[in-house]
Amino acid sequence: MDEQAGLRDVPAVVAGSSVAGVRTTAARGSVAVTADSCFRIASLTKIFTCAGLVRTLRDKGVPLDTPAVELLPGLAPDWRADARLTVEQILGQVSGLRASVDAATVAALGSGDGALLEAARLVVRAGNEREPGERWSYYNGNYFLAGSLLAVLSGTTYESALEENILVPWGLSRTGFATPAGPITGWNGTAELPPLGYPRTRRPSGGLWSSVSDLLTAGEVLLADRALVTEVRRARTRPDDAMTYGLGWALGPSGQMYLNGRLPGYRAAMVLVPDRDYVSVALSGQESALSALARLLSAMQRPLTGDDIAEAIDDFAA
Repeated sequence: MDEQAGLRDVPAVVAGSSVAGVRTTAARGSVAVTADSCFRIASLTKIFTCAGLVRTLRDKGVPLDTPAVELLPGLAPDWRADARLTVEQILGQVSGLRASVDAATVAALGSGDGALLEAARLVVRAGNEREPGERWSYYNGNYFLAGSLLAVLSGTTYESALEENILVPWGLSRTGFATPAGPITGWNGTAELPPLGYPRTRRPSGGLWSSVSDLLTAGEVLLADRALVTEVRRARTRPDDAMTYGLGWALGPSGQMYLNGRLPGYRAAMVLVPDRDYVSVALSGQESALSALARLLSAMQRPLTGDDIAEAIDDFAA
């Protein structure tokens, strides 16, 4: 961490790694932080939504290639998307959906229990701009659909389904949608930002708070579920796509799984190397810190893989 010049002026940074369950963590910055300090993790939320949905489908014996409209009958009257669109294509960001539903539109739907399904309705009502599977394109609307699928299949709200299927079984006591005690606030340069709200309708794509310790646990548990990790790390993209992508994760040249997330005042990034039982994560209270976090995580995994993936982590679309 001390070698990364881009981290020297960041108020709060925490990073950690787990190699076969043996952990190392470190923190720096003018704000006192530890591995248990909670940050907004932004798009890292998608890995939890994805894992929850894949596990729920598996438990119910529903194939990933099931057309999504069959699982969301309440949206059928408004379904203008391709009827062949599968759950797998939604999670893999190869849905081909028209990316026309923005953050402000879904935030205006309110915070009732039915608001997320209404956000999903807007997504499928907009239809497709290309055939499912034709091209990778990052779109948060895919995860409004994924969260709705998880809720409907579980017979409860998205938040309750995620808690019951992932957060509690995995022992993630510092991870949740409610603002935790003593959260790390975000910064823009030297200015501390006011507390950040996050619309309920967008939660499946980026609403969680979490800590380095909990994210290391999540990575360890995920890697221990060999069937799950095999499923999510299988590429759903074509060779000429902008990147290689599985379900919720970008894929590196030596089988790394990685992603980053951003919100005003926050950056988060995570790398797994499944074949080496390796997890690493870095959280910061500064949105501009991504390049330094990417170099840090790349340097940490490089002795295991020989790859420099800093540019790939930095360029990821979150």
